[in-house]
Amino acid sequence: MNKKARQFFFPALSLTFIIRVSIVAIFAYLFFGYVCTPFRIRGYSMEPTYHNGGINFCWRLRYLFSAPKRYDVVAVRFAGDKVMLLKRVVALTGEQVEFRNGKLFVNGKEMDEPYVHSPCNWNILPRQVEADSVYVIGDNRSGLMARHIFGQTSIKRIIGAPLW
Repeated sequence: MNKKARQFFFPALSLTFIIRVSIVAIFAYLFFGYVCTPFRIRGYSMEPTYHNGGINFCWRLRYLFSAPKRYDVVAVRFAGDKVMLLKRVVALTGEQVEFRNGKLFVNGKEMDEPYVHSPCNWNILPRQVEADSVYVIGDNRSGLMARHIFGQTSIKRIIGAPLW
């Protein structure tokens, strides 16, 4: 290996080099720890939109100055901050949500959901979404866990949105 190549791959450990590497490491730690957190998608509740075992990033700044909107896919904190699950917002604060004959109704109106490929085979009686809450559910409605784990959740539990 010639001298220039050696200097490129093995730079001299000067104070400037150590400071630069430290700054980059601190920035990367803060960015990936608090702004754009990597996570593994768990479960089948969002298929076919997101697949079990896939890797994505949670963009935590997405809802810093705004609230989630209907049809947004959000990362919801579950069991502390260690587990994030992806769910879709289907109803907002003050709205009435109901599942009837495999269809979603919000305020009595049937909602168009092109992302749902397997409709639910269960019913939920009409319920009002409380203040500072949204109604979230997975896209795979035929799964048993889709309605039991989630439903109405506080906006404070929403920690961001998937990056892609």
